Amino acid sequence: MEPWLGGFSGSGDDEVEALELARRVQASDVGGETLRRLERAFDELATAYPVTAPRELLERVRTHTAYVGHLLDARATLDEHRRLIVVGGWFSLLGATLHIDLEQPGAARARLATALAAARHADHAEIEAWCYETDAWRVLTAGDHAGAAELAARARSVAPEGSSVAIQATAQEGRARARLGEAQATHRAIDSVQRLAASLELNLPPEHHYQYDPTKSLAWTATTLAWLGDAAAERHAREAVARLGPADDLSRWPRRLASANIDLALALLINDRLDEACDVAQRAVLSGRVVPSNHWRALEVVAAAEHRKLPEARHLREAYEHMRAAAISPR
Repeated sequence: MEPWLGGFSGSGDDEVEALELARRVQASDVGGETLRRLERAFDELATAYPVTAPRELLERVRTHTAYVGHLLDARATLDEHRRLIVVGGWFSLLGATLHIDLEQPGAARARLATALAAARHADHAEIEAWCYETDAWRVLTAGDHAGAAELAARARSVAPEGSSVAIQATAQEGRARARLGEAQATHRAIDSVQRLAASLELNLPPEHHYQYDPTKSLAWTATTLAWLGDAAAERHAREAVARLGPADDLSRWPRRLASANIDLALALLINDRLDEACDVAQRAVLSGRVVPSNHWRALEVVAAAEHRKLPEARHLREAYEHMRAAAISPR
């Protein structure tokens, strides 16, 4: 069993049966209560994202998406129909993110296309911007850094001013610029993210995947500087790990802590602190918190250790291969 924290009891089918019963009690084809419960269900799933195994969460997203599709065939007012399209767009977007985490690019593209169509149909700029930002991350993990920068810039251009997606798109473009070695553009993005995050109002819990958490900017800065090869990444990465390390934070941010350790390992390699780099990287790999879409980041540390012929490289490679095998083996 995967060592993920959190999770749900019951099944997605049980939840949908309850929704369907509530709809029928109202003697309405859709009804405001059904819509409110669907919207709450989406918020619950998006908030569970940081601590729930992607496969488990994806099953619940599939169930709710199918139910939204069922309701779209029912009679509804114009406002009810738009709200259904919007919540369907959110579920499709979250599903796309989970497919990316699981390295399922074809399914991710299909769900992103559905979410984008819903956003345009409902004239919902926020979902549209998140679609571009999410696709930027997909192509970045595939190694298309220029494409990622372009998609992130498109997300920024349609994102509502002062929104979470405006900040996340700026951060995503900064990461892409770092991979391209564009130092000035990268530092501009870092400055912009810090400025925007300082004035952001939290309308949802910080764990909600579509609510930018200002405290996230520290870990993001560490990632970006590490990818740029900037020695300053070590200071930011150490601070991020220190903040996420206590037990109360570990239960909230398991993936973020694993990623921060990978960033710290890369930064330590930049600064020739080789033994510690391998130890920190192995800690991240063995944590069980690195989703498949981030395995390539861990592999960069493994490859660097092997290139430098470090004695720890063999054990690090074994841990990495075990992580990869566990991710693709049947449950």
